[in-house]
Amino acid sequence: MWYILSKFNQKINDEKEKYFINKWQKTLFIIIYIFIFLIIWYQKLEHFITLISFISAALTLALRDIIYNYFCGLYIKIAKPIKVEDRIQIGDLIGDVVNLNFLSFEILEVLESTTQSSGKIIHIPNTVIFSDKIKNYNTAFKYIWDEVNIYVSLNADVTKIMDILNNILNNNEIIKETPKKAQKEINKSSSNYRIYYNKLTPIIYTKIVNDKLELSMRFLIHPKKQRIVESAITEAIIKEFKKDNITLL
Repeated sequence: MWYILSKFNQKINDEKEKYFINKWQKTLFIIIYIFIFLIIWYQKLEHFITLISFISAALTLALRDIIYNYFCGLYIKIAKPIKVEDRIQIGDLIGDVVNLNFLSFEILEVLESTTQSSGKIIHIPNTVIFSDKIKNYNTAFKYIWDEVNIYVSLNADVTKIMDILNNILNNNEIIKETPKKAQKEINKSSSNYRIYYNKLTPIIYTKIVNDKLELSMRFLIHPKKQRIVESAITEAIIKEFKKDNITLL
């Protein structure tokens, strides 16, 4: 059977699909092995039922953390508060879920300062699902609001600057496509989550801060594209402001 399944898996080209199929195959084989074991040893186990009861109680006490993790793993599999590829935050730790097991799950750490991977895999016990608060960046609505702030003089031509910034935001391909995708996500999840926004397109806010004018460019973005877009916006601002001799503070 292993040979047949291995041949079947070789025909699957999609790595993501192959990962999930492999996980389910392993789970299925464990269930089959346990079932066969119980059938073969059922008669002999009957004679040791009392002994097994004592051993079970002792093991339950000794392995309570493992058992608790296991049932938390079942909860994760059924309720799906987190899934593979979700970006989550537990305390100060941020990362992308790369693997789910019955006792633990693994995340690929993401640095908050850069929103990019550090390359470190972190193993987390399943019990954290109940013992700590978990922020999920992808459940129901996989986009986040991001802001890029700049500061100019109070004497600057605000109308002209706003026009430049609006053009930069509206000409960015990723930002331009996001509102439509976000609206679809909201429509899909509307039966389970009360998510509502008056405006999904980019907007610029102004505020006076310490004798300077703060302009905040607010836009929707997928967490994994956050740094790329921020960098593109920054480069475009510097380029356009140089053309018009606008000074950043």
